[in-house]
Amino acid sequence: MKSPKHQHLLPEDIDRIIQMAWEDRTPFEAIEMQFGLSEKEVIELMRANMKSTSFTMWRKRMKGRVTKHQELRDQEMKRFKSALQKPISQNKISKR
Repeated sequence: MKSPKHQHLLPEDIDRIIQMAWEDRTPFEAIEMQFGLSEKEVIELMRANMKSTSFTMWRKRMKGRVTKHQELRDQEMKRFKSALQKPISQNKISKR
């Protein structure tokens, strides 16, 4: 059996990935760029680290959400930067 790719992540990284996944305007591509996890791997991480009811609620909320996929977004929607992004350590985007 293959071990999940997210096992090497620190607890702080897992918390940040979950936070990014819950944000409506943060696309899965941003999570992949920063942490190297595909959408499928993010779903696996969420399932492993959340209560089943919270995971189900998140999946219902994300299903078909255009803003979670870069290629489906409106071209006028530029990069979104969370108000919490600057104080997060080891965040590649905030170090620009």
